[in-house]
Amino acid sequence: MSTVVNYRTHTCGQLRREHVGQTVLLQGWVHRVRDLGGVTFFDVRDRHGLTQVVVRAGADGATPAKLRPEVVVAVHGQVEARDASAINSKIFTGDIEVVATGVEILNEAKTPPFPINEDVVVLEETRLRYRYLDLRRPALQHNLILRHKVAIAARRYFDDEGFLEIETPILTRSTPEGARDYLVPSRVHRGEFFALPQSPQIFKQILMIAGLDRYFQICRCFRDEDLRADRQPEFTQIDVEVSFATEELIYEIVEGAIVSMWTAAGFAVSRSFERMTYADAMRLYGSDKPDLRPGMPIADVSGLFAESPFSVFRDAVAAGGVVRGVVVAGGGKYSRKELDELTEQARQMGGSGLIWTRVVQGALQSSALKAAGEAPLRAAFEAAGGQEGDLFLMAAGPTDKTATLLGNLRLVVARKAGLLKADEFRFVWVTNFPLFEWNPDDSRWDAMHHPFTSPMPDDVGFLETEPGRVRARAYDLAVNGSEIAGGSIRIHQPDVQRHVFRLLGITDEQASARFGFFLEALEYGTPPHGGIAFGLDRIIAILCGESSIREVMAFPKTAQAVDLMSGAPSTVDDRQLRDLHIHTVASQGPKGD
Repeated sequence: MSTVVNYRTHTCGQLRREHVGQTVLLQGWVHRVRDLGGVTFFDVRDRHGLTQVVVRAGADGATPAKLRPEVVVAVHGQVEARDASAINSKIFTGDIEVVATGVEILNEAKTPPFPINEDVVVLEETRLRYRYLDLRRPALQHNLILRHKVAIAARRYFDDEGFLEIETPILTRSTPEGARDYLVPSRVHRGEFFALPQSPQIFKQILMIAGLDRYFQICRCFRDEDLRADRQPEFTQIDVEVSFATEELIYEIVEGAIVSMWTAAGFAVSRSFERMTYADAMRLYGSDKPDLRPGMPIADVSGLFAESPFSVFRDAVAAGGVVRGVVVAGGGKYSRKELDELTEQARQMGGSGLIWTRVVQGALQSSALKAAGEAPLRAAFEAAGGQEGDLFLMAAGPTDKTATLLGNLRLVVARKAGLLKADEFRFVWVTNFPLFEWNPDDSRWDAMHHPFTSPMPDDVGFLETEPGRVRARAYDLAVNGSEIAGGSIRIHQPDVQRHVFRLLGITDEQASARFGFFLEALEYGTPPHGGIAFGLDRIIAILCGESSIREVMAFPKTAQAVDLMSGAPSTVDDRQLRDLHIHTVASQGPKGD
């Protein structure tokens, strides 16, 4: 096996026409080989790009037979301009080629389980099993390079704004915040455990108590929860906290950070972010993270059907529900088959059905024309803003269920119409969330965000009498239907914090056991403070146009929280378990029970 004695003079994506005539040394992987008999062409690849190499008879080193994809090579040669007919405009180095004087094989390679040099679909299990090969593919390398650029831009921005990046503990105590903690047994303290942090929430608040004023951190967080495309057991967030913060100050800081990150990714966005309350978001878009790109707000036409002969609508209103719908601009051209498919999709989403109405050449058509009558249907169509050639899709039922159904349906229609463009970004602040939400399973209140969120000053009086009426000083930032950041102004008074704990079913004794060090810290002159956490993985996925955060993480887990490449999680030997004073019990049920 050869030993590298010199470092490359250029990367494989660096050479241009101005380098013609220079002697160079390239190092990388063989990407593709074309043996024309007497002359061999091959592309050498690294993360920076490709360069075409020409090996003519008499060149020292590797023979064409040894030049196979993924073999690691060093190429000595001279840069020459390509003939005009041979220029490859698809790559940055397409004007030149390197005529090799010597090709040295630095390491052989087995045939990969999938091609690196072709853009082919590969099963995700195979990709994750051979992640070190998957990461050689240009798409993943692009995503990781963009992630680096965005993270660097965030760091520079927060540094310029006077923030300190301060690391918080990875091994801490278990302070349940909703999801299950990952626990780490202590060898020294028998029967006791550390927990991996779900977030640095308490520590960043303590940093404000410590007088450190402006904190940020690009940090790893851990949650033992069921996974999906935008969740992983370990993930990264950009954590931010500010003393003496107001909501307006947080908005200003965050919008500046977003502009910096999007600029680093090559997108221009303005700081004119929209705002709406949680109630309006749910009413108009059926989601607390609304996608505003397609428009199509939900219209409430319940009042027009309170005394309707159409029992489906009338009964829904009488039961305290609603009749609502969305206007699809130009949707009047939908075929009956397309309308039937939408109706079936609505049923699959949990709806009881869908009523459509359209106006074509002045004539009203509807799936409920006979049952509901033309006059109320036309009134509803016009009240919702429908015009000639439009389609109005209506659903009836309980308020929350109907809002969610229509919120999902509007996105189905928008996707069908090509209205969800990946390079269009509509940011929206969602505010005035409820502080609590009722948990019917446990017959108690849960924190909608987390238990350290401050109530609105005007609503503090309702904590005792009407907890469900209390609004939170919480805010989420959404873009294109995804929540990318969430935070709040925090509780900074120990008596209010204990009161909120009690409402959440946490007794004073339990609060002291779980959060005693934090409650004590609050008693030593805590400034008002607030902050936010950005979901970095989700932001990068959006910027890369990916639907899953696994595509922007170097070493993700599967949906079953397994690392197929390393084989984690795995069993450990008995000695390790004895050192930790742990005895395992064989599961009697399926894995995961």
